[in-house]
Amino acid sequence: MPETIPSELPEEYRELAATVRDFAEQVVAPVSARHDKEHSFPYEVVAGMAEMGLFGLPFPEEYGGMGGDYFALCLALEELAKVDQSVAITLEAGVSLGAMPIHRFGTEEQKQRWLPSLAAGETLGAFGLTEPDAGSDAGRTRTTARLDGDEWVINGAKQFITNSGTDITAFVTVTAVTGENERGKEISTIIVPSGTPGFTVQPPYDKVGWNASDTHPLSFDDVRVPASNLLGERGRGYANFLRTLDEGRIAIAALAVGAAQGCVDDAVRYAKERQAFGTHIGGHQAIAFKIARMEARALVARRAYYHAAALMLAGKPFKKEAAIAKLTASDAAMDNARDATQVFGGNGFMNEYRVARHYRDSKILEVGEGTSEVQLMLIARSLGL
Repeated sequence: MPETIPSELPEEYRELAATVRDFAEQVVAPVSARHDKEHSFPYEVVAGMAEMGLFGLPFPEEYGGMGGDYFALCLALEELAKVDQSVAITLEAGVSLGAMPIHRFGTEEQKQRWLPSLAAGETLGAFGLTEPDAGSDAGRTRTTARLDGDEWVINGAKQFITNSGTDITAFVTVTAVTGENERGKEISTIIVPSGTPGFTVQPPYDKVGWNASDTHPLSFDDVRVPASNLLGERGRGYANFLRTLDEGRIAIAALAVGAAQGCVDDAVRYAKERQAFGTHIGGHQAIAFKIARMEARALVARRAYYHAAALMLAGKPFKKEAAIAKLTASDAAMDNARDATQVFGGNGFMNEYRVARHYRDSKILEVGEGTSEVQLMLIARSLGL
């Protein structure tokens, strides 16, 4: 099996990736098929990740974090996604979409209230952006929030919200129209704690993939929360969630690289074991070349997200590079899942094999946190087109 933890990485990164790889194979893999089949949330796996400190990787120690960085999170996501994308997206959304906006834009009081339990993995946060009529065009947000004394009154609906209905979900941060400004809608972000009257988590979706990931539509009917639950400056919600999505695209790219590499690893293993026409199928050029292309895709995509992460951590512009990373990695995941299924032949169509789950799971990588078409649009704009 190819070694996919690059030797040039600093030792602490290599050790982290190796530790998470062991956890993925020893703890996650044995229960993945069951949770996928039952569409059940893997609470025991989440507890294991919490104990390892994965939810606190990029946060300062003063808030209960591990004092690491965003690249460390990406390495963990890559290793988890090789085995189970549902588990990986639970971590990605919990950190990148749930906790990171609190860390980036929250007041000190909000950080002290929410971050320690989020970083410890004791609770999860969710980010409510997408609506029935506002997906890629997030400027069409229709959910509203008006000030009534010292409270926000929220009305509207969100959809496709990850980590929004678990037993440990603490809040959902929602984007809402809070008024008008010179550019049109004034969009702000507001923290809505779980259990707030009028805030309803609707039944979960019946999804094609990511079956062990928690995903729900949400509704808000005269939901009242304190005015102090405003996250960031009023009217800065649109800019803040764009920053959140830019960072999240690097994390999703890392997850997609894990899926792409997982398909390579499984295909290599199977090609060495499966016999046909007098030899193992990897001895046939048609199969060997197919797997070689899969490995090339995974390597290129990995380098793309490494580059985007390096720019982000250096405080340099990274929007274009994040878009390139997500586009390249999600394409690699989808292409490798298809090719791995082909390598496995009829067995690849059976859910008992991991490549079948990757085949179902990988499609959403071309849609979530910005479709491939949105990534192409962002890249074209960066070129002045």
